[in-house]
Amino acid sequence: MQQENQTPQDEVAAQEQEQTETPNVDVTPSLEEALQTAERKAQEHYDAWMYAKAEGENIRRRAMEEVDKARKYALEKFSGELLAVKDSLEAAINVEKATLESYRDGVELTLKQLNAVFEKFDLAEINPINEKFDPNWHQAISAVESDAEPNTVVNVLQKGYRLNDRVLRPALVMVAKAKD
Repeated sequence: MQQENQTPQDEVAAQEQEQTETPNVDVTPSLEEALQTAERKAQEHYDAWMYAKAEGENIRRRAMEEVDKARKYALEKFSGELLAVKDSLEAAINVEKATLESYRDGVELTLKQLNAVFEKFDLAEINPINEKFDPNWHQAISAVESDAEPNTVVNVLQKGYRLNDRVLRPALVMVAKAKD
């Protein structure tokens, strides 16, 4: 009941007494400990950053090496397939007693080999005879009067070639024009 009759000065005195009775525990680390902790964390972050930087450089270097190898050996498979065609041509030259017919047969066989290589690597002919002229695939050399519909290819002077739907060489063509 005494507490109910306490004055505000008595309450302040009681609080001061409680504070002096409880041990004063310092939970904040010393400046030196805080500095050591900060330095340790900074070193960990620096090490992680250096590792990430080195890893990034290694990835970039490996990627450049892979691109260089891809560029250097891009034609390796295609070249290997062409060796059989070259061997056939050399064999034809080395035949001592050949007839015109045997040469023709050999050339036809070699052309079949070459066409098979082209097909395997999606290298296709552009031979647009009687097709509508397309400047993306054809190169018109001249226009000639013809019974064919205007802008139709009437003569192919040189076949064109495409690789995977990309023109390597356009077909050289003569295009029909209307008669005057």
